[in-house]
Amino acid sequence: MLAIYKREMRSYFTTPLGYVFLGIFLAVSAAVFCFTTLFSMSSEVTGYFSTMMQCYIVLLPLLTMKLFSEEKKQKTEQLLLTAPVSTWGIVLGKFLAAYTVFASVTVFSSLYFLIVGIYGHVKVPLLFGNLLAVLLVGAALIGIGLFISSITENQLSAAIATMATLFALTFLSMLCQYIGFYPVRFVFESLSLFYRFQYFTQGIFDFAGLFYYLSIAAVFLFLTVRVFDRRRWK
Repeated sequence: MLAIYKREMRSYFTTPLGYVFLGIFLAVSAAVFCFTTLFSMSSEVTGYFSTMMQCYIVLLPLLTMKLFSEEKKQKTEQLLLTAPVSTWGIVLGKFLAAYTVFASVTVFSSLYFLIVGIYGHVKVPLLFGNLLAVLLVGAALIGIGLFISSITENQLSAAIATMATLFALTFLSMLCQYIGFYPVRFVFESLSLFYRFQYFTQGIFDFAGLFYYLSIAAVFLFLTVRVFDRRRWK
């Protein structure tokens, strides 16, 4: 697994993709920070992280689209599948590499609030709560993107399919507030990855939300493993 992890981390920074992702992410996060915090003269952190959550629909597919579809394009998938590494090792190595890049740039961008802390008051527990929620949601979204990359033929298809999936999950969370019939609303809330995010933004540590996001990531990692187990034994 460690060899796969190192290989993927290296590939992010020996190809333009890693730099493109970092550049776009930092530019978007800086713009969001300016509009939600600096220009509004507010030290509230929730607006920034909630807006960034919506931006992940476009940003994270850029990070996950190459993970497996690139192997097919370069004809290296068979070499990967016949390597002396377990399928779980392959999948976890790729997942952890993508998550490392995402988590690093997310934590770095949250340092913007040090500027606010110099001139105003930042609620540190709320900041850490929002940051934790974003990192949890990111794990779930990367898991979904990894799975979609494993079942698509090229990077563009993987990116578009992942964006469409994440948009659908966001749309479900928007519909919840308009549904009065509780059984239907409960189903939509259960499927929405973004509904539970609001508890963390209010400073509430939601153990159910923690378990939910980790479970979503685990389920899609398991599905990805099953896809490659099937290919390996064909």
